[in-house]
Amino acid sequence: MGFLTALTAAIVFYTCLPVPSAWVGDFRFVARFAPLVGLLIGGWLGLIDWGLQAIHLPNLTRSVVIVIAWVGITGGLHLDGAMDTADGLAVPDSQRRLEVMTDSATGAFGAMAAIALMLLKTAALADLQTHRYLALMLVAGWGRWGQQVAIARYPYLKPTGKGAFHKTAIRSLADTLPALGLLLALSTLPILIPPAVSSAQVHLSLLLILGGGAIALLVPAWFARKLGGHTGDTYGAVVEWTEALLLVLLTLA
Repeated sequence: MGFLTALTAAIVFYTCLPVPSAWVGDFRFVARFAPLVGLLIGGWLGLIDWGLQAIHLPNLTRSVVIVIAWVGITGGLHLDGAMDTADGLAVPDSQRRLEVMTDSATGAFGAMAAIALMLLKTAALADLQTHRYLALMLVAGWGRWGQQVAIARYPYLKPTGKGAFHKTAIRSLADTLPALGLLLALSTLPILIPPAVSSAQVHLSLLLILGGGAIALLVPAWFARKLGGHTGDTYGAVVEWTEALLLVLLTLA
């Protein structure tokens, strides 16, 4: 399977962007390309942000549009998982959590989780004045590396579930290392941007490297501790919460 056909398969799987069917390869290995798709999603959002800035749209309004576009590009795939996961975790009986998560109806806790995620992302983006394009790319990339960690480190709780096939693509943490290396390299870009390196740029790089890696490890670990493993829904929750928490952390820069 060629790199481009595998990448386009991942784009089709993780986004709503149109791709000619002749370009699409096997979906079994899309998880390997999830962080790269995240970088592409962030890049597209960065272009939208640049265009809105060019027409002098206020920062807060621009941030709202970006977050809505974020959901639109992914088709709400990960947000839906975060909502189902929140509904499941709200059930005191741990034996019923998976059953509740498979229910297509959204409960109160799922709705609250969606509102919290979108508010956190919007507020954090509004507070980021510079390097927004790079933040969008890397936040989306780290979120999907967190998904790879969840796939590699923790058992899948529903062997017949729709997300079980990801285990074929990511069998151990070694399979996550190529994406990790790419994310670490790109996270150093703020200190390489001319004309001069400022303390804010150094802080941003450190937050992207240390914060991104730590959050992407801790979020899947927390969900696994609560549920005993992961499902397709929690993979989406890992992406959403890693993105939101890292964006909030980046405001410290």
